[in-house]
Amino acid sequence: MLSSSSLIWIGVLLLGLEASLTRASDFQHHAYEEMVRALFAVQSDCPYITRIYSIGRSVEGRHLYVLEFSDNPGIHEALEPEFKYVGNMHGNEVLGRELLIYLAQFLCEEYRAGNERITHLIHDTRIHILPSMNPDGYEVAARQGPEFNGYLVGRGNSKEVDLNRNFPDLNALMYYYEKQNGQNHHLPLPDNWELQVEPETLAVIKWMQNYNFVLSANLHGGAVVANYPFDKSREPRIRGKTISSATPDDKIFRKLAKTYSYAHSWMHKGWNCGDYFDEGITNGASWYSLSKGMQDFNYLHTNCFEITLELSCDKFPPATALASEWLANREALVYYMEQVHHGIKGMVYDENNNPISNAVISVAGINHDITSGTDGDYFRLLLPGTYTVTASALGYQPFTSMVTVGPAEAVQVINNNPNTLFISDFFSITFFFVLLTSYLSI
Repeated sequence: MLSSSSLIWIGVLLLGLEASLTRASDFQHHAYEEMVRALFAVQSDCPYITRIYSIGRSVEGRHLYVLEFSDNPGIHEALEPEFKYVGNMHGNEVLGRELLIYLAQFLCEEYRAGNERITHLIHDTRIHILPSMNPDGYEVAARQGPEFNGYLVGRGNSKEVDLNRNFPDLNALMYYYEKQNGQNHHLPLPDNWELQVEPETLAVIKWMQNYNFVLSANLHGGAVVANYPFDKSREPRIRGKTISSATPDDKIFRKLAKTYSYAHSWMHKGWNCGDYFDEGITNGASWYSLSKGMQDFNYLHTNCFEITLELSCDKFPPATALASEWLANREALVYYMEQVHHGIKGMVYDENNNPISNAVISVAGINHDITSGTDGDYFRLLLPGTYTVTASALGYQPFTSMVTVGPAEAVQVINNNPNTLFISDFFSITFFFVLLTSYLSI
């Protein structure tokens, strides 16, 4: 259930949107060149809050373009979280691609119109939108068209490789480490991994490594459900039986999935496409087990929490369905982005107030750590509650503090004493700054 404050924000968003993408002619499928023109048109309309960059090329040489929204495009601002949306990983699952184009247009239009909610989101978040991870597969699917598209036509890239089965398999290593009390985050990649993945997968992995993403969603089609990690089962397959495979952050992942499901017009109702998912969410392995998927890779190799959004029964819906699908998903797409601001965040400094990167942030009782970024800032998604949080780094004494997370955003409070814990009763959230004292050398 949405809180009263959430409902107020929703009202702010929905007021005055009649001019934003309301004509049926505004909704159409975009071939690659049309998609690129649409992205550059948004950048032209909102040049001071957007940037377009390419993370690489597909097998056939098409750019994988990302459109960034920020009040300082191209710059990571300390304590401002990074968010990403990825669409069209499967080339024939096209609704996510179109929704992300519409989302980009919507953010630009609403920002220019002075929408306070959207302005706040863009000023406090660095948003990255990759409408198509698989532009080659899309072109194959589009040649068939919505009426004749087969279930698998265009699913893979131009070499017919399924990109959601193409990431290094870190689950097996994680499950081994769980039994051995080993490393629980940022698992290492296998030797020569770059030679074992497709160009599109390689580009996305490098992207993840270059940006300290906090939250993400991967948009798919063929069902209507919010799917959360782990996708790969811990147990061997048993015919006719599936077993949930929970992460240490299962509670927050379930909350994130419900955030989208309940903000969507009908996902939360459960019955969709002939399937039933309670509250419109599912653990990936509980649905079916898959290896080398992207959402598990995000969690195991980076600081990013990602879920997979299955958004339509029809993988390639006709253009006439796009307007209603946009209205069904619009609030959910915005509300999900706002979740990147829930939990704790702060800075890790040494005794000279120099930021420390790659410091490990651990939460007692949750066997999954995250690390600070290049600027020494960290972001840890957490549900409301009281936690024991420890920051540690090689060559420094660890610092531990009790923190209380409330339902409001994790925001920064100016503090002249970095060893002090502050609580803001207004926001019901704890903000802490970590000072690591270096060991005395002999």
